[in-house]
Amino acid sequence: MKKHRVFIAINLPKKIKEKLIKYQTKWPELPIRWTKPENLHITLVFLGYISDKELLDVFQITKEVVNSHKAFSVNLKKIGYGPPKKIPPRMVWAIGEASKDIVNLREELEKSLIEKVNFPLENRTFTPHITLGRIRTWEWRQIEPEERPEIDEGINLSFEVNSIEVMESHLKRGGAEYTILESAPLG
Repeated sequence: MKKHRVFIAINLPKKIKEKLIKYQTKWPELPIRWTKPENLHITLVFLGYISDKELLDVFQITKEVVNSHKAFSVNLKKIGYGPPKKIPPRMVWAIGEASKDIVNLREELEKSLIEKVNFPLENRTFTPHITLGRIRTWEWRQIEPEERPEIDEGINLSFEVNSIEVMESHLKRGGAEYTILESAPLG
């Protein structure tokens, strides 16, 4: 039986991706694998490996939940290392505001999905973020601490969210490739 590596996400408008990609050239000394522009997104719920039957449930539940929510805006405020307090950091990410709209949508998706789909719930506070690149830890540790760039960049980017996507992740040697399996428009 085939398993699918699935997550539910907000995909970004092209203009926002173009603006975020420009930051990837700002720190050339960083040992990092930058995220491809087409892979930039905000993960709402990571489900991991699920069966075909569970996938059908995910499509149905996602559409029902998303349909009961109105379109909303996401405001990106900062680029920095993440996750917070993680030493060494694992990534460089763009951090968004945890607005009531996005937090409520995510919580409702999680609660509705957990009834039908077996996936690990995250036990940390949800921070809407976009992974701009993953730090290569071994190489990071070779850099003297005082030579590591400080990344704490204020930004002000906003975009409208009109749909939520069920995505499949295919792990490849050159990084993950994502496919949209289902798109659910907000109500």
